[in-house]
Amino acid sequence: MSGFKGLFEINESHEKGQTFYSFWRKTPSQTTIAGQWFDMSMSPGNPAPQYYAASPLIAQQMKRSTDGGIPHGGDVSTQSKFLSRFLILSASGTGLPMSYLLCDYLLYYPFVDTGTNDEQLMTNSVALPRYSDGAGVKIMAVSVASSAGLQPTFTVNYTNSAGVSGRTSALHTLSTNTFNGAIMSNFTTGAISAMPFIGLQAGDSGVRSIESVTFATGTDVGLLALVLVKPLMAGVILEQTAPSEKVCQPHDGIMPQIYDDAFLGILACPRGSLSGVAFHGEIETVWN
Repeated sequence: MSGFKGLFEINESHEKGQTFYSFWRKTPSQTTIAGQWFDMSMSPGNPAPQYYAASPLIAQQMKRSTDGGIPHGGDVSTQSKFLSRFLILSASGTGLPMSYLLCDYLLYYPFVDTGTNDEQLMTNSVALPRYSDGAGVKIMAVSVASSAGLQPTFTVNYTNSAGVSGRTSALHTLSTNTFNGAIMSNFTTGAISAMPFIGLQAGDSGVRSIESVTFATGTDVGLLALVLVKPLMAGVILEQTAPSEKVCQPHDGIMPQIYDDAFLGILACPRGSLSGVAFHGEIETVWN
């Protein structure tokens, strides 16, 4: 049976060499905004940035083997891999304190056009590569080409984790703060997208696929990627001298499973601009 019941089983996996360690580094080039969420996977560094560049409106799976992301070790086949330790530190106090979310990036729909009020239909030729039932899977709207900040409103139609199609998200407004990697969805007409994910229809807790998106009022000139992610862990970097470290243990209930070929990335909510700020991190996984 996979999974860990206690520290003794984790120690056994270490003794068998069933562990992985790596470092990673990201240095955003974007001038981020205080209080607005930001997709750090689009930042330069190691791993290399990804840009959600593919055929418009056609679902694209995200995998470690094809798209990169934070390394977590190879496939473990019939065994199960779990996050053991995750550390992130900033080389500067600029933009801190900063909340962050470690996510498994699953699938995206590229080049959603904010310049039309026509319904934009998605092509779902592939399904979620992990978390196939959609339980706990969220939608984020990521800027991939800057808009003029005109704040059109939009809704997303999707299939929920129960397999019910035709569900409609809350009405969202695009943020006025636009830079590549900015999370653009906003429940209000404020400038800052203070929440990272699209609000779902009442009673829904996850998403299997997106069917369409419609800009209801107004248009703009930018492009979005709609990305499906599974949040794995949350943390906060308080200051430059205090790295955020999570040591994951089974009795704490914070030992997320890392599936084979998962694309791991970070969403960040800084206090100011992260342009030129270097972030360094470590990751350890263990499996049985």
